[in-house]
Amino acid sequence: MRTPYFLIDEKRLIHNLEILKEIQEDTGCKILLAQKAFSMFSVYPLIRKYLAGTTASGLYEARLGKEFFGGETHVYAPAYREDEFEEILNTADDIIFNSPSQLRKYGERAKRAGKSIGLRVNPECSTQEGHEIYDPCGPGSRLGTVLSELDEELLPMLDGLHFHTLCEQNSDDLETTVKAFEEKFGACLRGMGWLNMGGGHHITRKDYDIQRLKRIIRHFQETYDVTVYLEPGEAVVLNAGFLVSEVLEIVHNGIDIAILDTSAACHMPDVLEMPYRPPVQNSGMDGEKSYTYRLAGPTCLAGDIIGDYSFDEPLKAGSRIVFEDMANYKMIKNNKFNGMRLPDIAVCHENGEIQLVKSFGYEDFKCRLS
Repeated sequence: MRTPYFLIDEKRLIHNLEILKEIQEDTGCKILLAQKAFSMFSVYPLIRKYLAGTTASGLYEARLGKEFFGGETHVYAPAYREDEFEEILNTADDIIFNSPSQLRKYGERAKRAGKSIGLRVNPECSTQEGHEIYDPCGPGSRLGTVLSELDEELLPMLDGLHFHTLCEQNSDDLETTVKAFEEKFGACLRGMGWLNMGGGHHITRKDYDIQRLKRIIRHFQETYDVTVYLEPGEAVVLNAGFLVSEVLEIVHNGIDIAILDTSAACHMPDVLEMPYRPPVQNSGMDGEKSYTYRLAGPTCLAGDIIGDYSFDEPLKAGSRIVFEDMANYKMIKNNKFNGMRLPDIAVCHENGEIQLVKSFGYEDFKCRLS
C-alpha cells in the first residue's frame, strides 16, 4: 500500500474488547467508547458487539455515535451552544453539564425531552505528573464543578454525577481519586441513578490491576445503588493500530536524519504537544543499536521531529518505518498543515486480509479552505 497509512489490527482490537466485555459481565457496569480518542466508524459494527454505546464531546461526535454505533449516546461539553442544543436533545440519551450555570440554562429543557442528565464534578485530586495539558484536576481547571461552586438546590434535577481525572493510568490512581470524590460528593450521589468515572483507565495494559477496578465498581454499586459507567478510549484500541511510513531521504547535520513521508505535526501532533516518543517497530533508543537516526517529517516546521531511534541495519530511501500504538488520538487529530496528505486508513481482518477503508487526496485538502 501507498504510505503513509494507518492500519487497525482486528485481532488486537478484539483482544482489548474481550477484556472490557468481561469486566462488564462480571460487575454489571457499562463501558462506552470515548470517540474523542477513536472515531473510526468503519469498525463500529465490531466494537458495538462488546460495548454499551459511545461518549461524545459535542454535537458532531454525538451524531457519529448515534448514526454508526447505536446503543447509548452520551455527550459532555464544557459549554453548549444555544444554536446546537436542540439537535443535541434529538441525538443524545445522556447529557452531562459542566457547571451549575449550564445546568440552570439547559437542564429543564433536557428533562422535558426525557433525557438523563448529569453534572461533571472536579474532586480536586490530581494523580498526574509531568503532563499538565492532560490533567483535568490541575490548578484553575475549567473542567468540572468544584465543591465550593456546587449549588445543592440543583441536585434533585440530576440523574447522575460524572468525573474524569485520569490519563493512561492504573486503577491505583482511580482508587485515590474515588476516595477524594466520595469525601466531597458521596452524599450528593445518594438517590441518583448513575456514576460516570470518565476515561483515562488503561484497562487493557498488561500490568493494569483489573481486580482493583472491579472492587471499586462494586463498592459504588453496593453503597449508592447506582449504575457505574466507564468511558475509556485508548484502552479500547491500545496497541491495535499502526502508522506505516517510508523514508524519503537521508541527510546529515551532526546526526543522520531520516526524512519520512509522515509528519509529527500533521499525523501525530501529540508527539509535539505532550511531548512523547512513539514506539517504532524493531528499533532501539539512541545509540542502543548500530545505526542511529533522527526521524523527522517533511513539512517546513523546523521542529517537525519525531525522535531519535537506532536500528540494526542502515536506513535508506524506501525503507519502511512502522510506528506502533497509533490508533488512539492520531486519526482524529490529523491536520493538513503544508497541504500534507492525510494517511490512508486500512484494516487487517482476522483472516489476515488487509482492506483499504479510506484514501485521501487533494480534494480533502481543498474542501477545508475557501
